[in-house]
Amino acid sequence: MPKAKIKRLYLIPILSKALDVLELLEQQNAPVSLEDVFQRTHISKTSVYRILKTLVHRGYVAQSQDGQYRLVSRPRRLRFGFAIQSGDMPFSVAMAQSVTTAAAAAGVELIQLDNRQDPDVAIQNAHELVQKRVDLVLEFQVEEHVAPHVAHILKQAGIPLVAIDVPHPNATYFGVDNFEVGYEAGQLLGYHALRKWKGSVDWVIGVGFPEAGSFVQSRITGAFEGIRDRVKELPLDRYVRLDGRGMREPSCRAISEFLRSQRKGQHFLVAAATDSSALGVLDAARLSGQEDCFAIAGQDCIPEVLEEMRGGKSAIIGSVSHEADTYGPRLIQLGIALLRGYTVPPYNYVRHRVVTPQTLAEEGNHHPPS
Repeated sequence: MPKAKIKRLYLIPILSKALDVLELLEQQNAPVSLEDVFQRTHISKTSVYRILKTLVHRGYVAQSQDGQYRLVSRPRRLRFGFAIQSGDMPFSVAMAQSVTTAAAAAGVELIQLDNRQDPDVAIQNAHELVQKRVDLVLEFQVEEHVAPHVAHILKQAGIPLVAIDVPHPNATYFGVDNFEVGYEAGQLLGYHALRKWKGSVDWVIGVGFPEAGSFVQSRITGAFEGIRDRVKELPLDRYVRLDGRGMREPSCRAISEFLRSQRKGQHFLVAAATDSSALGVLDAARLSGQEDCFAIAGQDCIPEVLEEMRGGKSAIIGSVSHEADTYGPRLIQLGIALLRGYTVPPYNYVRHRVVTPQTLAEEGNHHPPS
């Protein structure tokens, strides 16, 4: 007689173990400890621990302060609202990609809207996220005067708010330490002036974004302080602030207008609040034929600025990376922690690092193309 074929079972072992844990919790009328689950399922303690932590993270299981676990009835997928600054801003796009990837990995439903760098749109989007019954909002809008309105809409709906880069009332802050990143950009500019121009500086210009408020404007304050610590003889009246709105075209116009009243051949140190502004300053310097008289430092390390620095001849001598690719995992973790009732710091700062043509060249030497 022919041998009977053995039917193959297409099973996923770790999933089967997770279901064993869920079924055990379902049978219990009281919370159980990790040791109890281990003893009753005979699954390795390491696997039990990781399964339970994953189930807690996804909302299927709750863990009490004494470490006991219980099944949650009718678990529901978390839904986060995410309002980005603008789909036209490179840093905003890069950060949004990071958040989208992290949300998918964590099993969080993400509803993304574009504030379009418009305060009225930001308010409309806040209302829309309330209507969509999100559990929490990640808000990236940079107009300080609108922040209280957006925060009020969400507070009235009982929705927790995480404010990205610009503080909002009653919100948890997540973003960069603005004074610190500005100071490091200023130090870089001051060092350049000493090394390349023997300290001969005629003007220090901060191209900022007043509408974002004093917190973001402290990038320029910090930059001025960093320059003063290196270039000590420059009078205070040689430090000026211009409004570039964080964007390329307005920054180009602001610098071009300033240059009309200046004689040729002067040296300009420029601290830009964003890399988009830095590119606008560079445009103005090139249009006036004075790029050699400029040293520009930006913020964000967007691709076009990195390409300028890799060329080795650009007036952009550095940028501070805010590590946009790290925003997503940390923002999603922060949001989940808030919804789980954990205590989180009111200010959560991202990592940053100064990037220059030299550091880019060193990275290229360490990681040759394949």
